[in-house]
Amino acid sequence: MKVILRSDVDGLGNTGDVLEVADGYGRNYLIPQGLALRATEGTMSQASSMQRSRDVRDNRARESAEAVARKLVPAVISVSARVGSGDQLYGSVTTSEIADAVLAQTEIELDRRKMTLDEPIKTVGTHEVGVRLHPEVRFSLTVEVGPQD
Repeated sequence: MKVILRSDVDGLGNTGDVLEVADGYGRNYLIPQGLALRATEGTMSQASSMQRSRDVRDNRARESAEAVARKLVPAVISVSARVGSGDQLYGSVTTSEIADAVLAQTEIELDRRKMTLDEPIKTVGTHEVGVRLHPEVRFSLTVEVGPQD
């Protein structure tokens, strides 16, 4: 069965894509959930307009992500935490705390789920945190962890 996706479906495709799927999958899941339309001559013209609007939206999202990256790459974000002996932290610094610090220091709101830590931050010092704002925009955020006053 040929379908046109009305929204992005993980593992299948993006809005406006014309795909061949199993009859049952299309008839019992994609179409009733509003995720796809049956591909006909009339809906094929809709597919191209869906793709154009998706491309415009994607370009805007990429440009805004690049603007945020340009502002955050040179910045050093300071986070304070309780410190024990040997510069070890009590607990660890989480992506939520980093996102809050970014908002407080740069007024840029980052989603904590867009940040990746290879391992938890448990020591005082400078650490790199990976940020992925868009599939094509990835950068490292420098985080300086210091003792609480």
